[in-house]
Amino acid sequence: MSSDNQSNKMDFKFILRGLNSQVGRFSIPPKTPWAEARLGFIFRALKHKNYRLFFGGQSISLVGTWMQMVAMSWLVYRLTNSALLLGIVGFVGQIPSFFLMPFAGVIADRYNRHRILIATQTLAMLQAVALSVLVITEHVEVWHIVVLNLILGLVSSFDIPVRQAFTVEMIENKDDLGNAIALNSSMVNVARLLGPSIAGIIIAFVGEGACFFINAFSYLAVIFSLLAMKITPKVIKPPEHHVWHDLKEGFVYAFNFAPIRDIIFLLGLASLMGVPYQILMPVFAKDIFHGGPQTLGFLVSMAGIGALAGAIYLAGRKSVIGLVRMIGESSILFGLGVIAFSFSKTLWFSMIVICMAGFAMMVQMAASNTILQTIVEEDKRGRVMSFYTMAFMGMTPFGSLFAGYLANKIGAPYTLMVGGVCCIFAALGFLRNLPSLREKMRPVYIEKGIITPGN
Repeated sequence: MSSDNQSNKMDFKFILRGLNSQVGRFSIPPKTPWAEARLGFIFRALKHKNYRLFFGGQSISLVGTWMQMVAMSWLVYRLTNSALLLGIVGFVGQIPSFFLMPFAGVIADRYNRHRILIATQTLAMLQAVALSVLVITEHVEVWHIVVLNLILGLVSSFDIPVRQAFTVEMIENKDDLGNAIALNSSMVNVARLLGPSIAGIIIAFVGEGACFFINAFSYLAVIFSLLAMKITPKVIKPPEHHVWHDLKEGFVYAFNFAPIRDIIFLLGLASLMGVPYQILMPVFAKDIFHGGPQTLGFLVSMAGIGALAGAIYLAGRKSVIGLVRMIGESSILFGLGVIAFSFSKTLWFSMIVICMAGFAMMVQMAASNTILQTIVEEDKRGRVMSFYTMAFMGMTPFGSLFAGYLANKIGAPYTLMVGGVCCIFAALGFLRNLPSLREKMRPVYIEKGIITPGN
């Protein structure tokens, strides 16, 4: 047995032993009426049948998605041992989002979102099938991964903004919209917790190909859930203008209204400078902590635990009041977490601070989503949510490419430190403008009955 395999198994056993010891310290308290009521309040959006179907199918599919993400990054690093190529693969998978998501927003406002989602999920499943076949038959090369990741990026460019805008169609009671958005985030992060851990074990004992195959199979759950929905046909007016006209209209609307503009800008900068820590995670797992795929899986899972905690925290909130300040404060916390992770040489401490960073990033992202969905005009919802998604995902490829390049020059730790510092300064500027943003949002909240004129 090689020393690397011995190290991997020791990492895995050490982490499991630590988790078991922590779990043993706690007992499950008996259910109380208050606890049951609180739990029902947190999951209140699930009383809507269409959303419940979507939640169940997407929860299964996302576990496979996270398995594929971890397996792909490990496969690329195993084949190339290059941080730069990790950045390139991340870049090509996400760059379509930057260019195509604004057009996807126009499509989301013009056409049937339900049918679009069925098509995009089917195409994503076919991509995973192709990747699994190449890896299992041992014919995979790096250029295959690049091309297939580009294809998935093209599909996701339309799937994600349409899915964001589709949430409102699954919720009959719009008071539950914020809860549904928070549950969407919790769903992503339960998968983020489970998927990488499962992937790390499967990669170590079976190989990356099995992860890609499981992901392909998991898409059937969300496709069946979409087909089972009964959606009231949305009245869509025939397009009166060219696509470019609608795109310009959405851009002017979003970026002339300071609250939408500033929220999108802050999220975009965090995605550009902070979120690429995920791309460099294999470097830390292998070179800093001298571990294997299990170490990578547990690091990513700890970020998922933090993000899940953030999503549950937001799901338990009764109102959107106070979320704007939370966006800026969580961005500061995220920057601090990334900086602490960049200099850590100890695995257990790195797991703690990456958990903190995951919590903060999720709070910023989900709170931004909730505020935007609350203040946007319905006929421009698809376009605004495409700008939101472009900020969160469209800027990430540039951050991935930049992080991969910079890591080759100054090392992964200093690269993450630079990103964390940028997030903190941007958040301070956002908080400085907070009184002005609140004043501009106030008439919208009064009109929608979120606050009363006297408050």
